[in-house]
Amino acid sequence: MKEIEILAPGKLHAATLARLQSMFTVHLCDAGKAHEMEAGAREKIRGVATMSGISRAGIEALPALEMISNFGVGYDAVDVGCAVERGIMVSHTPNVLNEEVADTAIGLLINTVRELPASEVYLRAGKWKNNGPYPLTRATLQGRRLGIYGLGRIGKSIAKRAESFGLNIAYFGRTKQDIAYEYHDTLVGLAKAVDTLMIVAPGTPETEKSVDEAVMQALGPNGVIINIGRGSVINQPQLIKALEDGTILAAGLDVFDDEPNVPDALLALPNAVLLPHVGSASIATRNAMGALVVDNLVGWFSDKMPVTPVPEMNN
Repeated sequence: MKEIEILAPGKLHAATLARLQSMFTVHLCDAGKAHEMEAGAREKIRGVATMSGISRAGIEALPALEMISNFGVGYDAVDVGCAVERGIMVSHTPNVLNEEVADTAIGLLINTVRELPASEVYLRAGKWKNNGPYPLTRATLQGRRLGIYGLGRIGKSIAKRAESFGLNIAYFGRTKQDIAYEYHDTLVGLAKAVDTLMIVAPGTPETEKSVDEAVMQALGPNGVIINIGRGSVINQPQLIKALEDGTILAAGLDVFDDEPNVPDALLALPNAVLLPHVGSASIATRNAMGALVVDNLVGWFSDKMPVTPVPEMNN
């Protein structure tokens, strides 16, 4: 397939790029700069492999584009609407990261509820020796009621793990599923019924800022929010205020509004556990995601059958 020319805008997983370059003719450019490439090069690009997404301007700058292969299960940085208009296939990398992200979610939940990162800092600072034991944590995982916002593949993997901890599970989503967990048809209703909200929802116009002040008030002063979905799902300023004034107890976040920029007000909060978007960030899982990026391109250019097209491609 060396005659097929692929664009890799922005940073791309190293092993993925190496495999792409062994199979295709690959062009590189900065993220968001596809439209600034020399016209002769742009006109030959038939595929895009991306971790950073591609905008309408980028898509429209590539007249021969047939296929966008997104690295990640979330693809909100790809203008899928534009791709649909132009008959361009879009794929993503679901399933191969489900278990890794679910592990991260449960680890983040435990760290947040039991204050494990803060207790390690306490030990390393010599305070255990000099001041005595770390203070008793205000919260416990025992007896918590877990509400999952977005019970898709990753949400179900999280629920399976949470069951083993004895947590009662409920969920909110667009539709009720044939599953034993308690369903709520509004997010506020779910928040009222639980004390722990696990956000697994994708970043879409429908979910943007949906976890807001009303949801946090419904969750209550013993409430914990964990977000391993997308930063855009939470109203971040309202979350900061809720953590500051005790509307909720704590939050554990792996994703943020404007990554990698995390507000100083959030960094200063002792009741927030913050991770740098590491949900699927193991070598094994990222290699599996990268392999699927390439397999989707190979599938398309072999027989127009990518392995994992995004749902919009089936409409």
